[in-house]
Parts: sequence; structure tokens; C-alpha cells
Amino acid sequence: MFTGIVEEVGIIRGIHPGRLNIEAKKVLEDTRLGDSIAINGGCLTITSMSKNNFSVDVMPETNRRTNLGRLHYGDLVNLERAILAEGRFGGHFVQGHVDDVGKVLSLRPEEEAVIATISAPAHLMPYIVNKGFIAVDGVSLTVIECGNFSFSVSLVAYTRQHTTLDNLKPGDIVNIEVDIIAKYIERLNQRDNRGVTLDFLEEHGFLKAR
Repeated sequence: MFTGIVEEVGIIRGIHPGRLNIEAKKVLEDTRLGDSIAINGGCLTITSMSKNNFSVDVMPETNRRTNLGRLHYGDLVNLERAILAEGRFGGHFVQGHVDDVGKVLSLRPEEEAVIATISAPAHLMPYIVNKGFIAVDGVSLTVIECGNFSFSVSLVAYTRQHTTLDNLKPGDIVNIEVDIIAKYIERLNQRDNRGVTLDFLEEHGFLKAR
């Protein structure tokens, strides 16, 4: 489990069939072989490491569903270690399971922020709502506007300075992970045609009996 709060921006130092090598420092502190790490929001396993770099294996399915297969030598990537049980939870629930990719449509300055509008596949749009959470390249963001085929997020100065999102350009492909809670609600609705009703919430202990 991750939070979408990027800890460090790493640099791609090697690209081989089925493997990436990344230069980093902070995320390697207290990290061991076999630990999970989010790279642009995709959860991968560290297979080798040294003081200032580490490697991960990348499956074909990961390349199909994310932008990791589009990376080149020297590219920057967002990095986050899996959250510790006793750690502070500063973002939102991010699984590191990228749902699909989107495309940056536009970037518009707004005072100290930049408004990014991103297209998303139709199958993801039902999970994206105004003021809801979304992870873009592993960064926890709040949706400020939602249309039929796209959504917008505000990139504040701190986010741009500490992640790769400051380098976005129209046409760039980004990883998208929607809020897991929305998926659970849809699943509950599929199992019960009544949807999530007051009776359902009472039955499962979320509300006191009326």
C-alpha cells in the first residue's frame, strides 16, 4: 500500500528487456531486496540494489498498462516506498496497481498553480468525481473538474518541485490509478441491485439501527 506522496525523483540509468535500473538515494534507506516500491505509481519489486541504485523486473503486462515501457535513459520517475504500519498517512489509499494510462490535454497556469487536464479511458471515468482522489504517475491529487472523457487537477508549486509533474507537456502519457473506494462501492452495487442503501449500511454495522 502507498499514499501517493512521492519521496524522491529517481533517474533511469539502465533499460534492459524486462528490467529497469534506477538511480536513487532516499528510497533505498532501510530498503531490502524483495521490498515493494512504486515507480510512477506502478508497484514493482526490488530485485537488486546498491548504495545509489536499484533494479526492478518489469512484466509485459506492466508495460501494457503503464507508461514504464515508454521510458528512456535519463528520464525522471516518481518513487515511493510502501508505507509502514506505524507511518503517517498523508495522501490517500494507493495500491500501486495502475488502472490505465491517460493523455495530458492541456496545462494552464492559475496564479501559483498549474491546471492539468487529462483524458482518461471511458471505463475509468465512472470512478472519477469532483473533489475525489486520483493518482497520476503515482502522485496523490484531488480532482477539481470532471467531464465525460477527461478530468482536471491542480498542480501546486510544491508538487511540481518535488515530482516529475513539472515536466509534463500536452500529449504526454501518464499512469492513472482511480480511488479504490469507488471500485468497492461499484462491486457492492453489482452484488445487490438495491445499491448501498441505509438498510445495507445498518445491516453491516455502519449506521445505528433506526
